Amino acid sequence: MEKVRVEDAVGMVLCHDITEIVPGTFKGRAFAKGHVIQEEDIEKLLNLGKRHIYVWDLSKGYVHENDAALRMVQAAAGENIVFSEVKEGKIELRAACDGVLKINLDTLYAVNSDDEICFATIHGNKQVTKGKLLAATRVIPLAVKEEVLERFEKACKESKTPLVEVKPFRPAKIGVVTTGSEIVSGRIADQFGPVLEKKAAEVGATIMGQVFPGDEPEAITQAILDFLAQGADMVQVTGGMSVDPDDMTPSAIGACAEEVVTYGTPVLPGLCSCWHMCRETVVGLPGCVMYAKRTVFDLAVPRLLTGEKLTRRDFVLMAHGGQCQNCPACTYPDCGFGQ
Repeated sequence: MEKVRVEDAVGMVLCHDITEIVPGTFKGRAFAKGHVIQEEDIEKLLNLGKRHIYVWDLSKGYVHENDAALRMVQAAAGENIVFSEVKEGKIELRAACDGVLKINLDTLYAVNSDDEICFATIHGNKQVTKGKLLAATRVIPLAVKEEVLERFEKACKESKTPLVEVKPFRPAKIGVVTTGSEIVSGRIADQFGPVLEKKAAEVGATIMGQVFPGDEPEAITQAILDFLAQGADMVQVTGGMSVDPDDMTPSAIGACAEEVVTYGTPVLPGLCSCWHMCRETVVGLPGCVMYAKRTVFDLAVPRLLTGEKLTRRDFVLMAHGGQCQNCPACTYPDCGFGQ
């Protein structure tokens, strides 16, 4: 910050508000903090009694907050991100499409380690809709040294993935295999189908069919294979997922799996689920998906439908935030579940 003559301040950034008072008529801000002094401002400043003002000199390696915010967004934003015009030094980033928000936490923490940088985001790995506010950024002072922005840009460039991006949902066909002799015999009406139809619509997927093979492992396995042969991108198998000896769904999934990533997840609701991933994905869904508002299904399936391959560690990490509060009014994904 420098004290300079008003006549020498053109092109410099004002460090403080300047008030104008017209007795009986007006009292308010004539020039806002952060204003870049123009040639035409000189006469008014002198009329306000200002002979000297405090400024940052942009010619001495400083970058104005508005320009700094734009450079940070351009360095940080990956695919499917749109951003606002700069306002008071801040730019907001929003989703350009429906999908799953991905945040590179290592890069996020690295850039915010600089005490002149603010880059704030919502939590990643969650479903977002087009237009959703994802992040905002600005520098903390009204102007920063060029090297501050160069460090920010370097951190983003060297990162393996963008600091912030939205992975769009892929058009997907889903087959539903509903187990249970009580269902196939008609003793109990199926309630899973309508729930999975609704959840598929949330992520732009299509239910290609639903079958009811009963409880025999061989019949369940064959039903899964039939859907895969028909081009299903995912098969969702419902029922028979508990640890009871007569629940055969996990073994039926295992019989056609190249890899069972996990049976059981540290998420409640959603403990007894089975996730098999290869070229296609087969998931075994516990009964809670049918009646609970949000479960492990909502944490994992949207990510899978963007093409992400989940590992056992991905499921382990869901333990932090994996307890749903079952709020009377569900606000997911704008809540702590899955964070």
